[in-house]
Amino acid sequence: MSVNCTMEFAVEGCPHKAKKALDGKDGIQSVSIESGSNSLVVQSNLSSTQVNNIIETSGQRGVLMGYGGLTGKPNLGAAVALMDTGLDSKVKGVVRFVQVDDATCVVDGTLDGLLPGKYGVYLHEFGDISAGCNSCGDILGKSLNKPVGEIGEITSIAGRAEFRVTNNNFKVWDIIGRSCVLHDQAQTTDNRLLCGIVARSAGLFQNTKRICACDGVPVWDERDTPVAGPGRKSKI
Repeated sequence: MSVNCTMEFAVEGCPHKAKKALDGKDGIQSVSIESGSNSLVVQSNLSSTQVNNIIETSGQRGVLMGYGGLTGKPNLGAAVALMDTGLDSKVKGVVRFVQVDDATCVVDGTLDGLLPGKYGVYLHEFGDISAGCNSCGDILGKSLNKPVGEIGEITSIAGRAEFRVTNNNFKVWDIIGRSCVLHDQAQTTDNRLLCGIVARSAGLFQNTKRICACDGVPVWDERDTPVAGPGRKSKI
């Protein structure tokens, strides 16, 4: 099922050039420039990475600042898991969650540094990474035929896995403080490769920061600090 979300991007440069690059592209339903700012509001069924890649074909730089459901609807919640805990320090990524309506959560992720192959993404019971991914507990609802925490299988190509899936098994407000874990599907035991704690994140027009709280640098400098390996440019 293709579900539209609304994304807010700050644009360093000319937002009109960025808008022109997005207008008419497959998967882009609408694009507008936020009045009095260099921000674009994009309604799309593409992932945030795909939208930002199109923005940057215009020669402008973009940073995702907020993520939500359809414009005109209440913000029902958004969350993010920075995937940076695991056995291999080269494997990193970010997974975003946005509740678009009472039943539907869109999960949008980018993971880098992976070997080619199949992987599984799951929510686990606990937001405890004190012992790495082994302290995250079981998969949420593991005993069910389809576990509540099952997000889906993804494929790594050329070291990167990008995915955008729709999930009706959980709500954003029920997963804050839990963990998101990447499993290596090629292994039957000890297959927890990467994990991160699910934390509340900015919805549409809720992110007013210009300094990143995680390391105290401006968002445009933060954008150029890879979090998911080579080619990843945003920690927001």
